[in-house]
Amino acid sequence: MSQLSPLHITFAIYILGMVGIGFAAWFYTRSFDDYILGGRSLGSFVTAMSAGASDMSGWLLLGLPGALYLNGVSEVWIAIGLVVGAWANWRYVAAPLRLYTERSRNALTLPDYFTHRFEDRGKLLRVLSALIILVFFAVYCASGIVAGARLFESVFQIPYAQAMWYGAAATILYTFVGGFLAVSWTDTVQASLMIFALIITPVFVILGLGGPAESLALVEQVDPTKLDFFKGASVVGVVSLLAWGLGYVGQPHILARFMAAESVRTIPAARRIGMTWMVLCLAGAMAVGFFGIAHFAANPADAGAVAANPERVFIELSTLLFNPWVAGVLLSAILAAVMSTLSCQLLVCSSALTEDFYKGFLRPSAGQRERVWIGRLAVLGVALLAIWLASDPESRVLGLVSYAWAGFGAAFGPVVVLSLYWKRTTRNGALAGMLVGAGTVILWKQFFAETGLYEMVPGVALATLAIVVVSRMGKPSPAMEGLFDSVQGELRRSGT
Repeated sequence: MSQLSPLHITFAIYILGMVGIGFAAWFYTRSFDDYILGGRSLGSFVTAMSAGASDMSGWLLLGLPGALYLNGVSEVWIAIGLVVGAWANWRYVAAPLRLYTERSRNALTLPDYFTHRFEDRGKLLRVLSALIILVFFAVYCASGIVAGARLFESVFQIPYAQAMWYGAAATILYTFVGGFLAVSWTDTVQASLMIFALIITPVFVILGLGGPAESLALVEQVDPTKLDFFKGASVVGVVSLLAWGLGYVGQPHILARFMAAESVRTIPAARRIGMTWMVLCLAGAMAVGFFGIAHFAANPADAGAVAANPERVFIELSTLLFNPWVAGVLLSAILAAVMSTLSCQLLVCSSALTEDFYKGFLRPSAGQRERVWIGRLAVLGVALLAIWLASDPESRVLGLVSYAWAGFGAAFGPVVVLSLYWKRTTRNGALAGMLVGAGTVILWKQFFAETGLYEMVPGVALATLAIVVVSRMGKPSPAMEGLFDSVQGELRRSGT
């Protein structure tokens, strides 16, 4: 492939554009608050697109199409669970969390919020929640590295080890330089590119096969069970797929977007924009995988790479169906999905290391400028750890994401929801919920995976039970109850 091929040029333009946005954000980043939450200044559109792009990582264009290609429409239950979970997160968590974090001494991170919400003077909540963030985000970031490496490995025919560094370099740079504003602004561009790619690709696949009816007939010819929504499914299997939606209320990188919204009044419009974007993207990703079955059945000579790794179905369709210039733009959407999620995850890890460990324990008097630079160094450190974890070329994107998603959903989700809606929640209850949720996910994955039940389900159930039981053994302080009543009253008055 020529060094001046269209793929190289479009990728270079895209990457330079994202890095350019990062340097532009540098000039607006004057404090650690700006670096971590953008000064709580995001409007509805940027909040929605940034939350969506940070949520839908490389699995949207690699893992989900690959799952549909391999198993057919029985994988649609994941998307249904995600849509319901995302809507509930926007509707019932976004506004209360935005207001509560501001009232809790202007909390900048989730551990910071837990510490002040539950008056945790011993800082155990801060330490535990920050450790959970670092452990599970190391795995989550690794999934982004794997997805980026798959893209560069496939497009530029370079070794996996080299592709990892190429795929991660630009994201690390603009996150390092511009912080939260760079991540949010680039997310908006990347979300637009992702939805374009996921609408145009399945449309061209279907048209190339003669239409929807012809495409469905080809899929049925390959394997009729791929049209069965309950293919090989048990109640446990369907529940496990739907349970992905439970994870939304515990994802720190998504919750950070709610915390950064300009005000609670921006949330309803952001919810409408974000949910529309999400439904279209998920539908497009599933269509890519499903109708990819028909395309490669009609063109078996091109199916080698997808047969070896179904997660390459979007990559192969983009390069086969479009001229190199358009293919370059479409493949940049994978890079957009990878970069958008990886960048916000790196930033959340950076904030945990800086705000919750460095300032919380080592340097309580650290100034704004010092914390910004410690945050930047933390971005580099976490990125290097993620690259090391992703060094196995046999890693699967969806598998890595599912483990981290369950970890956050079980450890943080019940604590977040009950902290917003149950006045009786106590510090010890929150601590028990985090320990039980995270521990259940890890143990279930290790010892009970053969049951087929997604570790999110027992993790969330047992964590919720632990919070309720332990909280009832104590009593929140009058100040905690007063703050709860104050936040609920303001939410009622604002109509959100």
